[in-house]
Amino acid sequence: MLELGNMLRTGELIRLWSVASQTDLTFNLKFTPESIDFQSKILARSGLGDDTYLPPGLAQQPPAISMSDARWEFEQVCFTAVRDVLAKTGVHPRQIGCVIVNCSLFNPTPSLSAMIMNHFKMSSNVINYNLGGMGCSAGIIAIDLARQMLQMLPNTYVLVVSTENITQNWYFGNTKSMLIPNCLFRVGGAAMLLSNKRVESWRAKYELKHVVRTHLANNDAAFNCVVEQEDAEGVRGVKLSKELMAIAGEALKANITTLGPLVLPISEQMLFAANLLGRKLLGKKKLRPYIPDFKLAFEHVCIHTGGRGVIDEIEKQLCLTPEFVDASRATLYRYGNISSSSIWYVLAYIESMKGVRKGDRVWQLGFGSGFKCNSAVWAANRRISDQHAAWDSFDHDQMEDDLAQSL
Repeated sequence: MLELGNMLRTGELIRLWSVASQTDLTFNLKFTPESIDFQSKILARSGLGDDTYLPPGLAQQPPAISMSDARWEFEQVCFTAVRDVLAKTGVHPRQIGCVIVNCSLFNPTPSLSAMIMNHFKMSSNVINYNLGGMGCSAGIIAIDLARQMLQMLPNTYVLVVSTENITQNWYFGNTKSMLIPNCLFRVGGAAMLLSNKRVESWRAKYELKHVVRTHLANNDAAFNCVVEQEDAEGVRGVKLSKELMAIAGEALKANITTLGPLVLPISEQMLFAANLLGRKLLGKKKLRPYIPDFKLAFEHVCIHTGGRGVIDEIEKQLCLTPEFVDASRATLYRYGNISSSSIWYVLAYIESMKGVRKGDRVWQLGFGSGFKCNSAVWAANRRISDQHAAWDSFDHDQMEDDLAQSL
């Protein structure tokens, strides 16, 4: 059961403005002409449309990036998402047994999870966790933690909230490798409710089947490919290395090597095993690696919207058809890189635009700093055709035209 923070809702999120009116980036007087030109070129081929969102404080002079401004952003996005999911499911805040929040770059005191518990006046015995610094794949880590908590806590609900905070993490310097996140990351968040209550089984949308987590922290290049740091002038931001895509590919291969035996049909497992044995006997240069056909294992794939290049590369490496990555491209175009919450926007798109049949298998795939590649596999308990407000009036034809022009 999930509900998205509705970024279109007037009144509650009215101050979140569209990037369409501010994409020239001139609101930051510290950018050099070269930096503005660089970011403009990245934006032009980023795969983002003109209706993504940034906090309004970034357009002020000087920018409003205080702790209170950052808290306001979190409250508008996540309080709305939590309120919606509780209202949709009819669950009272005091029925929640555990709260898990993941936000990589904004971790105030009191914690974000405590802010939710305070706002919704939850019980004093609620267990809460706040996951920080774990990057864009932390949403699946939060789901894995929720799974473990449900194994320990009988007859309860776990609330998971995934988001990223932009207010204090916009980069105001001029180092190119640190300017790229400005062009990709946008405001977004999602709230999910999980339960082990038997009485909820009839209306639960999905059952969690597998979580596979891969971490390459023992590799220095992988560990340092996404790093929060200061530039030469002491301006804080997130640096992306040139090796990022290659490292993401290595993490993906390691992850699907573990995931494959859990989800692939026997025929594909036998082909993969035979190829692996052949490469060991004949040498890796003489025999190309066999990529299992994951289209046989899943009906839907939710790829983290890390960028146009990320989606392109996964589509290529896994030999997916355009239909499998359409939802991820639409989410990147409409909302941008919304970090760990993006896989839920992708799933909401699938539910709204295509529908999910009972028994359909859903693969959520996320990448994050560290470097991590994480997978979650769900099975649909029933037919799902929810119309999410986040995808109201979305124009798919317009997206295709815009993306074709930006190639």
